[in-house]
Amino acid sequence: MISKTFAQDIFSLKDRVAFVTGSGSGIGQVVACSLATAGAKVVCFDLRDDGGLTKTVETIQSLNGEAIPFTGDVRNFSDLKEGVAKAKSVFGRLDVAVNAAGIANANPALEMPEDQWQQLMDINLTGVWNSCRAEAEVMLETGGGSIVNIGSMSGMIINRGLDQAHYNSAKAGVIHLSKSLAMEWASKNIRVNTISPGYTATPMNTRPEMVHQTKEFEDQTPMHRMAAPKEMAGPAIFLASDAASFCTGVNLVADGGFVCW
Repeated sequence: MISKTFAQDIFSLKDRVAFVTGSGSGIGQVVACSLATAGAKVVCFDLRDDGGLTKTVETIQSLNGEAIPFTGDVRNFSDLKEGVAKAKSVFGRLDVAVNAAGIANANPALEMPEDQWQQLMDINLTGVWNSCRAEAEVMLETGGGSIVNIGSMSGMIINRGLDQAHYNSAKAGVIHLSKSLAMEWASKNIRVNTISPGYTATPMNTRPEMVHQTKEFEDQTPMHRMAAPKEMAGPAIFLASDAASFCTGVNLVADGGFVCW
């Protein structure tokens, strides 16, 4: 039977513990704060040294939530192991993980140095692989959980006017990695899903020098605007919560209709 508080209950993350990579800026920062407003205690993981990680924790605390920072690099599996161990030691368990750490840049394929390709792959794809493994190990100890990886519509289509074969390939890898892990871990009570945003007004996409390209992004999107970072919070809360208890291996596209064209 459906109770009066059914909708409220299935979207609640009360008493759950979340681990968010890339939580010092952009989508990761917004998602970390949003999970806290849904009731989760949050471990905020990032490599940034510009104060973004501190700001995320302070924002959560100002909202009467619980959060701690952890400085680490998703390229280093040992950093992630320490980060999720911290989550368990401080909060007792790990229920939710959102892997949002990533970088973006562009260069024509024939002009791209090997180190540019490798750095992006190491962060955007291997970093997600490292994160999922570290998170799943702790989730297994505490009964399972939900892992949400941030992909991109660029993992499904090729963006007009952007020469970013490395980025597109990495994000395609994230989507398929998530599906692969979802199938491996379905019997272990660990759900793995992906959110694939379209063009989103993160600090990376709203720099002054990006103004002309931003206009193109908006014109190419059927809704004629970019997403606000907070518009990725709803999909993240949904996939993290019991509202998505029968969803695994899903790639939830939040792109303003872009891939329909």
